Amino acid sequence: MSRPRIKALLVAITVALSLSAGCRTAVRTAPIPPAIPPPPPPAVAPPQEATTLAHLGFTVQVGAFAVPANAQALAASLAATGLDAFYFPAEAGLYKVRFGNFASHDAAAREAERLKAEGTIDVYFIVGPADYAAARPGPPLAKSGDLRERLTATAESFIGIDYAWGGTTAESGFDCSGLVRAVYQLNGLAMPRSVGEQFAAGAQVPDGKPLKGDLVFFSAAPGGVRTHVGIYLGDGTFIHAPGSGKKVRRESFAASYYRSHYSGARAYLK
Repeated sequence: MSRPRIKALLVAITVALSLSAGCRTAVRTAPIPPAIPPPPPPAVAPPQEATTLAHLGFTVQVGAFAVPANAQALAASLAATGLDAFYFPAEAGLYKVRFGNFASHDAAAREAERLKAEGTIDVYFIVGPADYAAARPGPPLAKSGDLRERLTATAESFIGIDYAWGGTTAESGFDCSGLVRAVYQLNGLAMPRSVGEQFAAGAQVPDGKPLKGDLVFFSAAPGGVRTHVGIYLGDGTFIHAPGSGKKVRRESFAASYYRSHYSGARAYLK
């Protein structure tokens, strides 16, 4: 091959290579999308108040009575059918009734609808676990303080009425353990029914010094079986349903009777 022909071939190859290189630099790749951040971790529910008692499930609330005897009568009629019913003072001087401890909203609604169809109740409202003071969010210590305040405030709302859980007691109007149970259940804690069961469900109070909301127990005879219970308010006072013909009231440990018949205290909030 002649020298001019070889030179022309080399020039052609050089041009071809440069064009090929130019094509490579012109190639555009798809942009890489920015990294998708991982989803945030699920919110952690604030811890529930540590307690020796189970938290209440769903309950049914009915009625709005201006006369407490009417609320007591409805609670008694529900209790007669086997329902765990109690009445309590509500806002604006009204009294209402609650019954049951259901595992789900649907179970509570089914029972309420059954009673409504029978004509036993009319309008009703279902109270859920999140509605109670025991389930309110917040740091455990602050929440404990708030719950103790709520327990004592609820107890004080009963002052001045004759109280009987479900309207049925051996002595009309006298039901100390029923009063305690109502106060705790209105705040979302499933307190047992009898004085003995309530004592067993609690934890020993350190140094024998109760705090607000703890229960204080008494015996009919010093050192005997515990027969009476009240809710400690602080400052050496407590609230209880004292006996037949007497209304719920505040008492002082300074009274000689309560000093001599005192039989210990139990705590339900840790």
